[in-house]
Amino acid sequence: MATTVAGSPAPVEQFAADITAARSFLADGGTCGLKASGRRDVGCVISERPSTAAGTFTSNKVKAAPVLVCQEVLSSGAGAQAIVFNSGNANAATGQQCLENGRVMQRLLAEGPGRTHGIAPERVLVASTGVIGVQLDMDKLRHGISALRPSASNGERAVEAMMTTDTVPKTAAARFDVAGQAVTVAGMAKGAAMIAPQMVPHATMLAFMGTDAAVDSAYLQRTLTAAVEDSFNMVIVDGDTSTNDTALLLANGAAWPDGRPPLDGSQPECAAFEAAVRSVCLRLAQAMARDGEGAGKFIEVRVEGASTPEDARKVARSIAGSNLTKAAVLGADPNWGRIACAAGYAEAELDPNKLEIAIGGITLVRAGLALAYDEAAASNKMKGDEVRLYANLHLGDGAATAWGCDLTPEYVRLNSEYTT
Repeated sequence: MATTVAGSPAPVEQFAADITAARSFLADGGTCGLKASGRRDVGCVISERPSTAAGTFTSNKVKAAPVLVCQEVLSSGAGAQAIVFNSGNANAATGQQCLENGRVMQRLLAEGPGRTHGIAPERVLVASTGVIGVQLDMDKLRHGISALRPSASNGERAVEAMMTTDTVPKTAAARFDVAGQAVTVAGMAKGAAMIAPQMVPHATMLAFMGTDAAVDSAYLQRTLTAAVEDSFNMVIVDGDTSTNDTALLLANGAAWPDGRPPLDGSQPECAAFEAAVRSVCLRLAQAMARDGEGAGKFIEVRVEGASTPEDARKVARSIAGSNLTKAAVLGADPNWGRIACAAGYAEAELDPNKLEIAIGGITLVRAGLALAYDEAAASNKMKGDEVRLYANLHLGDGAATAWGCDLTPEYVRLNSEYTT
């Protein structure tokens, strides 16, 4: 069901769809044997038209080869027209060979599914997710990539091919009107563990997005970077920043009115475009938190009154990522001391004598001191599948929201049995 984006400066409608909802984007996913389960493990996204492209990537110093390949593609400034990806193997930490593997994947896509569209290898972006430190089986990938048949109806297969320990596919779309023409931003993502992205333009979660708007490359990058900062970068499942985190956005102009210049940040339509990109990023990010490995509860942390927006982000991320807070949420224990502790070590300006803390709308702490609150009522606020935590630093106007999930025995079991 479609809904409008609350607070958007321009009418933007959000709905459920994968990347092929944007015009002239095709996708497919297949099986080549990288996963022992036999599930889909290789896929691609293709634009039928040349596209401008933007990306944000992990800040981890141990960067997987696909991240380096993508950075090479984007640094050329010539855009991109396809994404080829695999799951089940991260193509990371295997020496020079993993970089060559990434470039071979570019060539395989260009010579196979991309050939019909005249896609050059250097216009192909690459992504991988899975086990780190194991050599990628290129014989299997050669077969898998060559067998892909991207189409506007195979997006669901591509989403499945991204997934590792994910339990549900993650898609989102939004559209707005330009001169009577519907323009769409749509995307798909994966991520359930090793989730604490800190992506920068030069963040395991993967997100692939496409838009049929015509967008200047520099403005596209600015828009994606800003959207990622308050969406993917504010999700914490377990506090581990992956070697492979990647968010990509391609703009092919397929729905853009003839004669209209590409968006560059100066036109009135930019407000709607930015809102649409934010909407897609935000819903994909929240889906990751809801699908955190072993998670039973979705946590939203709202921080207000910080000295700066960046301080608010630091405190919100710290609380959402606190294992003690996550465990308290699991047990429906309104232990506000754990929230205060996480706020205090967030390396943000904080006066403990001004701190206010609430759980589910019930204020537990004001001016740094506990109030006489109903502990049973506060506990009940933590027993549902969505828990909302709030902190006000009373120092300024900075505000931010982070998302996470509870810490369960199932998370420990999964990560003691599954090699990452």
